[in-house]
Amino acid sequence: MKKIYIAGPDVFERNSLEIGAKYLHLCEKYGFSGNYPLDNVIDFDQEKHKVARDIFLANEKLIDDCDIVIANLNAFRGKEADSGTIWECGYAYAKGKRVYGYMQDTKAYIENFGKSEKKEDAGFYWDSEERFIEDFDHPINLMITCSTVEIVKGGFEDVLKTISENKI
Repeated sequence: MKKIYIAGPDVFERNSLEIGAKYLHLCEKYGFSGNYPLDNVIDFDQEKHKVARDIFLANEKLIDDCDIVIANLNAFRGKEADSGTIWECGYAYAKGKRVYGYMQDTKAYIENFGKSEKKEDAGFYWDSEERFIEDFDHPINLMITCSTVEIVKGGFEDVLKTISENKI
């Protein structure tokens, strides 16, 4: 049975344990074994930096032990996906894992900027702080898009359906 690491900022939600249980159930429904970051047993009764390092190492091991990563790439605290999730995707890609993402909105990234937030100059777009806005018709930065097998419009179960249909 293929193992899936479930990446995303869902671990920061108040009901994160319920979300994780739902995702693990969905993995089983589609014939996979799921690994949710909060499945780790961490001793929180120690110095904060040690707790952080233990979480990092435990999640790294879960990724090492999986075949597939499914990542929630929806914007988190801004216009971009959660930075920890992005690291997990890059790590998994470097380890040869199949990485899938999902987003509720898969329109081109540049469309996340309103008219007052971007300006065009010689065919290029710049944000209000004069930083280049990439425009490759991807819903997220090209480094993430190009390192995923696919970014699915929808949610976690939509990715499981896609993987199942493709007999991965």
